Amino acid sequence: MKHNRIVVRSAGEFSVIRWGAGLAFALLILDQWTKLLVEQRMVRGESIEIIKGFFSLTFVTNKGAAWGMFHGYGMVLFAVGVLVTATALFFLRKLCDGFAERYFAIMVVLSGVLGNSIDRVWRGEVVDFLDCYVNNYHWPAFNVADCAICIGIALYTISVMVRPAPEKDKDEVKDAA
Repeated sequence: MKHNRIVVRSAGEFSVIRWGAGLAFALLILDQWTKLLVEQRMVRGESIEIIKGFFSLTFVTNKGAAWGMFHGYGMVLFAVGVLVTATALFFLRKLCDGFAERYFAIMVVLSGVLGNSIDRVWRGEVVDFLDCYVNNYHWPAFNVADCAICIGIALYTISVMVRPAPEKDKDEVKDAA
């Protein structure tokens, strides 16, 4: 069975990286634009019901990470974001194993990390506004950057589960045994 792996250092790899970076940039712009709209057109704490009993736009902020963890450690979270980004870019080729969807997945995740990092530096907190719930049971509010991170991680995870390990890695595992 043939797997569409990109040949290392090929024009195809650079094309995938360019498209992935373009998608990441577009998501970053969408993230920051939606946050600016929320800040300009809503009052903090305001909620606009979009789908009754299920979805609202609710302007809240978060000085921590997901679900408010590490509240007040914005600069530490920013430093973690910088470290994650630098590490992912340094090991990009190894993380992707030549599979196009992994390049896209990592670029999408990094767009989310960068979007929330910009908030931490520029605003001192992350703007969240997408509010999903069923009646009174709410999922914590989130934003476009959070969506990008979750979708990118899901895509990467699915790729790793579905795609075989590259042949060189299989040989290394056999030699170790």
